[in-house]
Amino acid sequence: MFTTNPFDDDKLREECGVFGVSRTETASAIVALGLHALQHRGQEAAGITSWDGHEFHTHRAMGHVAGNFDRDEVIRALPGGSACGHVRYSTTGETSLRNVQPLYAELNSGGFAIAHNGNISNAMKLRRELIRRGSIFQSTSDTEVIIHLVATSSYRTLLDKFIDALKQIEGAYSLIVMTPEGMIACRDPLGIRPLVMGQLGDSTIFASETVAFDVVGADYVRTIDPGELVIVTNEGEIRSHRPFGETNARPCIFEHVYFSRPDSIVDGSSVYSVRKAIGAQLAIENPVEADYVIPVPDSGVPAAIGYAQESNIPFELGIIRSHYIGRTFIQPGDKVRHLGVKLKHNANRALIEGKRIVLIDDSIVRGTTSLKIVQMMREAGAAEVHMRIASPPTKHSCFYGVDTPERTKLLAHKLDIGGMQDFIHADSLAFISIDGLYKALGEAKRADIRPQYCDACFTGDYPTTLTDQDDVVVKNQLELLAERVV
Repeated sequence: MFTTNPFDDDKLREECGVFGVSRTETASAIVALGLHALQHRGQEAAGITSWDGHEFHTHRAMGHVAGNFDRDEVIRALPGGSACGHVRYSTTGETSLRNVQPLYAELNSGGFAIAHNGNISNAMKLRRELIRRGSIFQSTSDTEVIIHLVATSSYRTLLDKFIDALKQIEGAYSLIVMTPEGMIACRDPLGIRPLVMGQLGDSTIFASETVAFDVVGADYVRTIDPGELVIVTNEGEIRSHRPFGETNARPCIFEHVYFSRPDSIVDGSSVYSVRKAIGAQLAIENPVEADYVIPVPDSGVPAAIGYAQESNIPFELGIIRSHYIGRTFIQPGDKVRHLGVKLKHNANRALIEGKRIVLIDDSIVRGTTSLKIVQMMREAGAAEVHMRIASPPTKHSCFYGVDTPERTKLLAHKLDIGGMQDFIHADSLAFISIDGLYKALGEAKRADIRPQYCDACFTGDYPTTLTDQDDVVVKNQLELLAERVV
C-alpha cells in the first residue's frame, strides 16, 4: 500500500499552478517547461491543452510533469501556437483523471479550455442549480461550474458570457482560458490567487509565479490586477477589461510565507527577501539564548537565515534532507512507517549533540511534523530545543484553494501556545505576531478595516461570503434540531 510521506501530511497544500503561452511555434513545449517550474504548487496531476488554429489537443495525466510531458511524442501530439497547462493538488473534487485540468468543452461558440488555480466557494450551490436546469457534469471539480455558466449564459459574445459567469461565482480564482479567438487570463476581484504576465519575443505568457518565466527565458512584464481580464487575440492584440470596477485587493499572505518558490517575485517583492525579513522580525519578537539556528528544510531556510542574522546566532544545517525521496513510499507497518521518517530528514548529530538549538519552520498545522522533528533533535542529543514559527498560529481553515484540514484538526484551534509547546515537547515555542508578519511585508501593521492581505487562516477574517460552507453549517444545525425534536 502506498501512503503519503509523514512529513507531507502536516503542511498546507500548495493549491495549483497555471501557465499559458500564445503565439509561438513551440507552445506546448514551453508550457511543459513552465509547469516544471510550478511543480511545487501541485503534484497530483498535470495537463496541457494546445490550439493549432483549427482544433484543440489535450493530454492529461496523473503524477508529475516529468515522466508525462518530457517525451517527444507527447509534445508532438500537442501542436499549435497557443497552449495552457495546469499542475494540480485537489482542493475540490476527488483525485481522478476526470478532474485533471485544463478542462475542455465544445460550446456553441467553439472550443473552450480552462485552467484554474483557486476555489469557488459557492460551487456546490451553483452546481445544484445548473443540474436542475439540465446541465450534465463530467467531473466533480468546481472549475466545471464556470464552463456551464458560460455555456448557459444569455449574453451574445463569448467575452460577455465569460464575464457573466465570473460575476456569479464567489471565492478565489486565477484563470487561463483558451478559445478559437485567443487567450484570456484573469484574477478574482480580490486577487487572492496570484497571476503574472510575461513576454518571450512576440509571445505573451501567463503564469502563477514569475519563476516560471525565468525557466523559459521570458521577461516579467507585470502582475495581473485583481478583477482584471487580459485578452490576447490570435493576431497579438492585448486588451485589458475590468468588469468589476475598483476593487480592494486581498492577496493571499501565505504565498509569502510558504507557497511561492523563494526565487519568485510576488506583489512586487522578492519572496526570499520577505521570508528573511519575517525571520528577522521573529527574532526581534521572540529572542532566545541558543548555540545554533537550524531550519526545518526546505521551507524554513530563508526565515532561519533572517533569524540568525538578526539574533547573531550561527546558522547551521542541523537537519539534512534527502532530495531523492518522493512524496510516497511503501510502508508495510507502523514500525517501518516510523523509520521511514528518516528517509527524508535526518539529524546532523555531530553538530547538534550537547547544543541549544532554535528550530525555524514556516507553520504548524496538525503539529505531527513538529513533534517528530523535536523528537529527532532530542534523540540526536540536543541540550535544548526551541521552536520558532515564521507565521502566526494557523487557527482557521482556508476555503480559497488551499487544502487545509478541518478546523478541529488544526493544533492551534485545539490548544493555546503553552499547550502546543507541551504537545511537540519543545523547551519553548513562539510564533511571529500578525502585525509582525505585516511589518516584514513592508506594512506598518495589519489594517483593522480592509486588511492588506487575505489572512483568514490566521485571523478567521474571510474576505468573501462562503455560501457552500454556510449551507453546510445550516444543514447541520437543522439536522441537530430535528434529532432533538424526535
